[in-house]
Amino acid sequence: MNHDVQAAAGFIDTTLQNEGAWYRAEHVESRTGGILSSYGASMGAVRGTVRDAGRKFKDLGHDEVTALASELWGRPAPGRKPVYERRLAAVVLLQSRVAFLRHSDLTRIEGFIRSAHTAELVDPLVADVVVPLLRALSGRERQRADVVVARWHQDPDAWLRRSASLTAEITARTA
Repeated sequence: MNHDVQAAAGFIDTTLQNEGAWYRAEHVESRTGGILSSYGASMGAVRGTVRDAGRKFKDLGHDEVTALASELWGRPAPGRKPVYERRLAAVVLLQSRVAFLRHSDLTRIEGFIRSAHTAELVDPLVADVVVPLLRALSGRERQRADVVVARWHQDPDAWLRRSASLTAEITARTA
């Protein structure tokens, strides 16, 4: 993994841990049914941390942004549960860098949706990442992306079906 990506992931992880509060962590873990652990950082802390990381690590291009999002989405260490705030930071990162994304990134986003386990992560991924990404595509790239989203409608995974329906709903509402 790229040194800047590792450093940015470390910065975000450490900052989110430092911003945490036990009562928020307990609430998040309860809401997510214990599937995700939590540092207890607030939404404002997550947004501010991602913003600060963007200022500190200015040269992150497409490959670095997508690698950083994947690193944040994953487990912080072997044998540990994924962390809600890390995943939320990945969503915020992709929201802030959606212009960097390509149709081929829908595969990565699909993996995030499958493993999100909560609408709190799925809905902003769809509304603020997938829909703007689709709007920015044209021609052959848009056709390929539309095939992916159409496949989501038929997928056995309930989160993907929800994402496909939400994508269609938002797109129709804002067309």
